[in-house]
Amino acid sequence: MNPSTVAKYPPGFRPRRGLNWASVGLMYTSFYLCRYNFSYANKAISDEFHFTKSDISTILMLNFIAYGCGQIINGLFTDRIGGKRAMLIGAIGTIIVNVLFGAASFWGMLWLFSLLWGLNGYLQSFGSPGFIKINSSWFSEKQRGTFAGIFGFMINLGRLVANKLLPAILAGFTFIGMWHVPPQHWRWLFWIPAIVASVVAVVLAIVVKDTPEECGYTNLFPGEADHADIEIRGNLKAVFKHIAGNHIVWIMAAAYACTGAVRQSIDQWFPRFFQEVHHLDMTGAKFQWLGFLIPFVASAGSMLSGWISDRFFNSRRAPVAAGIYIIEVFVILAASQIHTVNWAIFFFVMISFTVNSTHSLLGPAAAMDIGGRKMAAFASGCIDAFQYFGAAAAIKGLGFLLDRPGGWDYYFYYMIPFGIVGGILMYSISHRVSLKKGATH
Repeated sequence: MNPSTVAKYPPGFRPRRGLNWASVGLMYTSFYLCRYNFSYANKAISDEFHFTKSDISTILMLNFIAYGCGQIINGLFTDRIGGKRAMLIGAIGTIIVNVLFGAASFWGMLWLFSLLWGLNGYLQSFGSPGFIKINSSWFSEKQRGTFAGIFGFMINLGRLVANKLLPAILAGFTFIGMWHVPPQHWRWLFWIPAIVASVVAVVLAIVVKDTPEECGYTNLFPGEADHADIEIRGNLKAVFKHIAGNHIVWIMAAAYACTGAVRQSIDQWFPRFFQEVHHLDMTGAKFQWLGFLIPFVASAGSMLSGWISDRFFNSRRAPVAAGIYIIEVFVILAASQIHTVNWAIFFFVMISFTVNSTHSLLGPAAAMDIGGRKMAAFASGCIDAFQYFGAAAAIKGLGFLLDRPGGWDYYFYYMIPFGIVGGILMYSISHRVSLKKGATH
């Protein structure tokens, strides 16, 4: 952002945008707390009810499929009703389902866990389109790569909180040096995040506005066609035709499926990998460092990749994403060759860096580039849906593989083809100046 851009903003705009962004960001952070809690309950659920890794993969697969379908449906819906309403619908829904999932521990039926976690996936899919829809109105076209990094930061803040809070709930902890909380059943991994999300949802309802115009700020980004029309709610038919007819959306979506396959293979299974392969205690020093470093470097990757695409590639996302996919392949290949716990921690951190870099670039940044603020939610929904379709297919196959003798030996090899395909797809459109329909070099 250059000085002239800062100077033209009216008094009070930047603090108001910061308040809006922080509230929306914290809401999305709490969405992730209500989603990533499952990875920490993974082994405990299996041990209590004798579920196989394939059974656990079934629960995850249904969650990802429902999330992917919801992204398309709710992305289109969000462009009509606005981002704030969409996020509140999703928040209320995920709070209720997390409470019910914890209560389902009293019955321990696989079909019930699968049904509830699938429903949670659908309701969670209101979050990302709503978040992107709101912020596409509050940020300039030239700031969207940087915003994508901020988007990634909020995701990883949720993961950082989860990595610190959830193991402590299972192991017990002392609160501010005074109150000792004994070890809790895994059901509390779902109930406590629901309480957190409830508080943040109230803040969102009170504080957040969909557009700067609702706060009295107009003509903030002169010369940008995307901001010229103050109406942000699109006609459903026109939005669908514009986005679904852009072949670049589907190339991005296919690459994002590859990102999702690797990302969820890491995020959903890394606690159990270290528990079973390296016998780490989740409250031990090494696991705690891992729990801090994964979201920290993921945030750094999100911020850095967005800034590089804005600063050095004139807001072009594909060339940066293609390079990151190539790096990711070499990192995963190296991880498959070295088996000590310290190197395993290092490689998990580096894979997280690469996969979250492409995640933030291809999801929020590219979606806003393609759809603009009137159609950003549906563009995001189409692209992000395939991240979860790819994850659903990959996670089920991974579950079968891990149930085999020596299954963890093939864990990293399983991810390599996804990085290769993602890199090829991004390289195929890396020459384009714009992602808009019909635009070419």
